[in-house]
Amino acid sequence: MNAEAAKPATPGPLASGHVTPAGTRRKSRPRLDLRRLGRAALLGSSSARDRLPDAIGHVVDAHRAHHPDADLEPLRRAYLLAESSHRGQMRKSGEPYITHPLAVTLILAELGAETTTLTASLLHDTVEDTDVTLDQVGEQFGEEVRYLVDGVTKLEKVDYGAAAEPETFRKMLVATGNDVRVMSIKLADRLHNMRTLGVMRPAKQERIAKVTRDVLIPLAERLGVQALKTELEDLVFAILHPEEYQKTRELIVRNAARADDPLADVADDVREVLREADIPADVLIRPRHFVSVHRVSRKRGPLRGADFGRLLVLVNEDADCYAVLGELHTCMTPVVSEFKDFIAVPKFNLYQSLHTAVTGDDGQVVEVLIRTHQMHKVAEAGVVALGNPYAAPPEEQSAGDGERVDPTRPGWLSRLLEWQRAAPDPDTFWSTLREDLAQDREITVFRPDGGTLGLPEGATCVDAAYAQYGEDAHSCIGARVNGRLATLSTVLRDGDTVQLLMDQDAASAPSREWLDHATTPAARIAIQRWLAAHPTAEDSAVTTDARPLDAPQPSGAEHTDPGRPAAAQVLADRAGATVRLAGCCTPVPPDEVTGFAVRGGTVTVHRTECPAVARMKSAGRTEVGVRWGEGAECRVTLVAESFVRPHLLADLTEAMATEGAEIVSATVEPPDRQQVRHTYTVHLPDAAHLPALMRAMRNVAGVYDVTRA
Repeated sequence: MNAEAAKPATPGPLASGHVTPAGTRRKSRPRLDLRRLGRAALLGSSSARDRLPDAIGHVVDAHRAHHPDADLEPLRRAYLLAESSHRGQMRKSGEPYITHPLAVTLILAELGAETTTLTASLLHDTVEDTDVTLDQVGEQFGEEVRYLVDGVTKLEKVDYGAAAEPETFRKMLVATGNDVRVMSIKLADRLHNMRTLGVMRPAKQERIAKVTRDVLIPLAERLGVQALKTELEDLVFAILHPEEYQKTRELIVRNAARADDPLADVADDVREVLREADIPADVLIRPRHFVSVHRVSRKRGPLRGADFGRLLVLVNEDADCYAVLGELHTCMTPVVSEFKDFIAVPKFNLYQSLHTAVTGDDGQVVEVLIRTHQMHKVAEAGVVALGNPYAAPPEEQSAGDGERVDPTRPGWLSRLLEWQRAAPDPDTFWSTLREDLAQDREITVFRPDGGTLGLPEGATCVDAAYAQYGEDAHSCIGARVNGRLATLSTVLRDGDTVQLLMDQDAASAPSREWLDHATTPAARIAIQRWLAAHPTAEDSAVTTDARPLDAPQPSGAEHTDPGRPAAAQVLADRAGATVRLAGCCTPVPPDEVTGFAVRGGTVTVHRTECPAVARMKSAGRTEVGVRWGEGAECRVTLVAESFVRPHLLADLTEAMATEGAEIVSATVEPPDRQQVRHTYTVHLPDAAHLPALMRAMRNVAGVYDVTRA
């Protein structure tokens, strides 16, 4: 776009087929009559199109293939305005600048974008790089095109060189507004720039490639635009890992030169099977792209012929997909572990397909994708292929299962915009978003009412709660997973059924420990937002109750609470201060401790190695000197890990009672691989008894470790 529009470039030979956007208008330069050529390409003879192969003619042909009845007049007028306004601007390669918006528009046309998107794409640089104004765009092409051009222009004001800065990325997302087509144009723009990056300095190539890898490729994945995502991955791979790229390229070239092709043989077998079953289908060989081949080679070692591609079976109806699957599994040897049904349960980015694998006669495993033609269109183009969000007002459309409100705004983008509004600060938003972008696998869990929740792999019951209930999940107190009671920290697996248990007490609130178990941005941001709105939440939710001590000491304060059993006394270097023992690390004598003042003059006491100490220091919180007093009682949380056996819980609690420990609370997680984890908060009459208690617990048959929480 305009990132390189600094100086007109001197025309010359292209650099190995790679060109890069550059150049501002230069009035004194002789003008190429691209306006006349562009009009001829749209309305004139085929010979005129031959003279301008990259101009509007190719865009029209690609657009007609997807939208045969589309009105071409907006495209014609948009091209004429773009060509005349960019006239005199040159790219660094020496090409007229108009070739860039034409190339970007062609990318979108080939993906099946509708006319309005293509019109805005042709004009996407005019407002920023020329004298054309947004008002002029609105007057000539309508408010919808104006909105899209304005959104892309705002995106261009973002310094992508600083895309790792939280506030910068937040601004980029705000600039997209509620219309995903803005991001679609940006992705196509970045793809053309990456294709033509060869004239850039190596350092700048690397910088742009890293931003593309970290930000735009994950966005393309979330929006389902696989055609753009895979090519961007290969281009980034070539720049950032040239040696690995070259090795992968040599593997692909050697495989292409082979006389035999196991994929072709299996494809012929599949065609024969489906022909005999009278199932109309197209069976295609789908080569893997460079990054995919590289990943497979690292995973499997030396590659065989079938590893360089997959078979794609395209049918007309959903039911035909399952009919094809049945025939393949009946007539060929299936690899059952490779089967996945993304038709019944689509991915979060709208992707639908059946995945399976069969074994060829030579023993090679061939992966097979089965989908309808419409599913294939959406799998390749994602949201670009889904039409116009203005076809019906969003408020009139049903949200269905919550995955998307309108056809071009998938649930992930909707949630993304909500996260950036809800996050208490840019750093919180950025850190949670980067974690989400790093996730490339998803699981589906089922609600008791039959609904589903799409969650990233590794998600817990905390994540499920916020995915289902939003901020009402603050009152969640537990869950049942597959009918069994489970803690909120339980990691969910694909296909689990999750029933979330809610507290009727309106005062219920999340604790800071929930952040340790939350993996989704929705959960983390909601929890952090609540904690930020309740400054004492860190202490009231994850610490023991205050234990005021009556008589002030010369060096601090010492209090007791007659309503509670006395605990280990702590002296603070602050007169009159109320002391709380932090529940996140449950300090007991003789632990080394430190304190932090919170609102109301309370001092919370943590073990010095507690992770909360580092967080509070980095936040600028002032430490308060604390030390143990004469009190001997303490409250501590212990974690016991054991093998599953009958009567284990009874034996363990009996051993604890024998040592004089009063169990305040206990949690037993569901067994996993014949192992079980117990968490106990206990009150001890004397902190000196703690080592003996832990030894007694370890001596219980089946218990192999006991640690402080």
